[in-house]
Amino acid sequence: MSDFGFLIFGLLGLLIPVQGDLKVGFYNQACPKVEAIILDYVKKHIPNAPSLAAPLLRMQFHDCFVRGCDASVLINSTSSNSAEKDAVPNRTLRGFDFIDRVKSLVEVECPGVVSCADILSLVARDAVVVTGGPSWRVLTGRRDGTISNVTEASNDIPGPFFNFSALQTNFASKGLNVTDLVILSGAHTIGIAHCPAFSNRLYNFTGVGDEDPSLDSEYTANLKANKCKTQTDNTTIIEMDPGSFRTFDLSYYNLLLKRRGLFVSDAALITDSTSRSYVSELLNGSLSKFYEEFASSMEKLIEVQVKTGSTGEIRKNCAVINS
Repeated sequence: MSDFGFLIFGLLGLLIPVQGDLKVGFYNQACPKVEAIILDYVKKHIPNAPSLAAPLLRMQFHDCFVRGCDASVLINSTSSNSAEKDAVPNRTLRGFDFIDRVKSLVEVECPGVVSCADILSLVARDAVVVTGGPSWRVLTGRRDGTISNVTEASNDIPGPFFNFSALQTNFASKGLNVTDLVILSGAHTIGIAHCPAFSNRLYNFTGVGDEDPSLDSEYTANLKANKCKTQTDNTTIIEMDPGSFRTFDLSYYNLLLKRRGLFVSDAALITDSTSRSYVSELLNGSLSKFYEEFASSMEKLIEVQVKTGSTGEIRKNCAVINS
């Protein structure tokens, strides 16, 4: 799976994002410095590790697609429970220690007040902004979930092998439409991937040792010669947007139309006429327009099935449910 991977099962009914009690400045009274503390920490450390912005954003996605944006992805497994962290899509997530360090600073300032879910949402946004990417509004007031299940994560997180129908169904189950799917997939403009997330397209696409004909043949040859040299390579990393993987721009969409989207789920975006048309529209527009659209879709995503009020808890340690 990628540093920003993405994208299961039948429609279970439309679960529209619920804003609930989220609002701007939720902590103005109880912890007025929290957003400044988080931003200061991100500004201090992300420039020294800019490649961490993509996995932090990916972590946000993976969290919101399982039980909503409740920081359940941060919970450690125990002897009696296998948590989301152990699901295959989450085994390559990075940045848990970064979130833990931010949480520690916030706890010193305001013990037991600020949720890990809000911290994750703020960190993900600020990390992207600090590396030159778009910004979006983060309403706060989320509470932390108390359930983290490996099977749910395996079933609910969008996968790199999804076709368009599976992607559309998966996103719709979270109240996200085709426009959101295309826009949020654009986050693949930053970050890296590991060979197992797409090597079947190079070596064994239909189970008979063949290549995926929808992937540009020159790109396939280059990947096999210089990156994933064997089908069993599970350590090599590849830029999802070669030559521009640290810049939040439109080049990802150019690659799609050149049939150089790395994942099956990337290539799927040009198999549907509506989706493909929107890709072209983005490329004909400005970067600022893309940023506006990305902000709008992110604001929808991070309000999916949030827990507010008396639901959930405020974890003292993001990795452990309160005793």
